[in-house]
Amino acid sequence: MRAVGVRWTVGDVSRFGYEALRASLHGAVRTFGATAAYAVVVNTIPVDRARALVGDVPAPIEWIPASGALPTWLAGRVDAAMADGVAWKLAPLRVFPDRLELALDNDCILWDLPPAVRAWLEGDDGAACVVAEDVARCFGRFDAWGPPEPRNAGIRGIPPGDAFERELRRLLDETGATLATEQDEQGLQVAALYRLGGVRVVGTDDVAICSPFPPHRPELGRCGAHFVGLNVKAIPWTVHGRPAVEHLRDHWLRHRAAVFARVGLPAPTARESRAA
Repeated sequence: MRAVGVRWTVGDVSRFGYEALRASLHGAVRTFGATAAYAVVVNTIPVDRARALVGDVPAPIEWIPASGALPTWLAGRVDAAMADGVAWKLAPLRVFPDRLELALDNDCILWDLPPAVRAWLEGDDGAACVVAEDVARCFGRFDAWGPPEPRNAGIRGIPPGDAFERELRRLLDETGATLATEQDEQGLQVAALYRLGGVRVVGTDDVAICSPFPPHRPELGRCGAHFVGLNVKAIPWTVHGRPAVEHLRDHWLRHRAAVFARVGLPAPTARESRAA
């Protein structure tokens, strides 16, 4: 397989988001092995604080502050309404310019290699990129430039070099759009991936878009799960009389022991369970 670097982006998220990142780090190292490179890009909080919140890590991992890492050509295309998001997944644009680069959301956990990612790493069919299937199209201002099928940038694989950057810049120039929401950011990334050609898609049966709220799946996938919504600390709506964020927390806690076992982590301690 070709050399790969795996990266994550994390900021001031819930403690359950940091639990998920810890599991994601352990799962990735078990899945991609010692020949892969690993990095976590940290925004809005100090790197040392993020490392402490994650706890033990399974291999040498580079920790990178995101401050000042957003490309200047992109910084001017981020609307003030996106002040909390600031296109962090693109800061920096590349961490491993000489490798295949796989970006995972911090709440996306793999415990086995999805067939689409394996095919991309092996490179036999010339596929340039990899992306996740989604349960609904959410491309924001780039809806007209995205594929007809729903896609999710929580798993995003790109080739070495600057081809991805070139397509991002071309799309911004062609559309004249600015990024005002996370959907805009996702739509820009997905549209750029499809312009590069040969996109491999990680299906939701392999990596579930996982939450207690339809149309998301409540159960785990064969190779992993993306626990969407787990990062948030508060949501301004309720379900069955309870805050929505409590349903997300309970959903994570229902799966946590099984996820930990699959990535090689010990079962949560009684103290951890009580703290939840």
